[in-house]
Amino acid sequence: MALKMHGSLTAAALGERLGTTGEAARQQLLRLAGEGLVAATSTPGTVGRPTQRWSLTPAAQARFPDTHAALTVQLLDIVRSALGDGALDTIIATRETETRATYAAALDTAPTLRDKVAALVALRSAEGYMAGWHEEEDGTLVLIENHCPICAAATACQNFCRAELDVFRAVLGPGAEVNREEHIVSGGRRCTYSIRPVSP
Repeated sequence: MALKMHGSLTAAALGERLGTTGEAARQQLLRLAGEGLVAATSTPGTVGRPTQRWSLTPAAQARFPDTHAALTVQLLDIVRSALGDGALDTIIATRETETRATYAAALDTAPTLRDKVAALVALRSAEGYMAGWHEEEDGTLVLIENHCPICAAATACQNFCRAELDVFRAVLGPGAEVNREEHIVSGGRRCTYSIRPVSP
């Protein structure tokens, strides 16, 4: 909270704000750094060694209250009630088209289905889905998403999930059969997709 309120601080300055020693604050900062919640940067000091200042990482920023999910759901409800389901479908279709174009451009040079899945996983991870993939013994590729950053919107309108599945099928192409196996919105711990190579 002190770093959130005051920005980057040295361990000594943080200790002073917390009513403890700089060394005690440094030990806590090292523990938080190990969890990926803070990071240190060094700046040249006037004398002696560089000064180390600590600041929050994006992972730590995400722990603070954020009402964007509630706002998103509220906006979807307003669109649906004021403009009708057709307007909401238009919004989702537009997002689907833009996403498909972005993904297709990124996957265009991937030579194999495995490479395409790896590229798709990289895109999804960058968007906050905490994605990964592995290959089963029978050759099935499994795409795993451990987090859904649009879960509130997807729960309010499951057409978002339908659109995402359609995008996966489009960008992976006719050489892949893509099915959703687990679904966070339906109560699953994560979303998983089986991707099986098929003959053209």
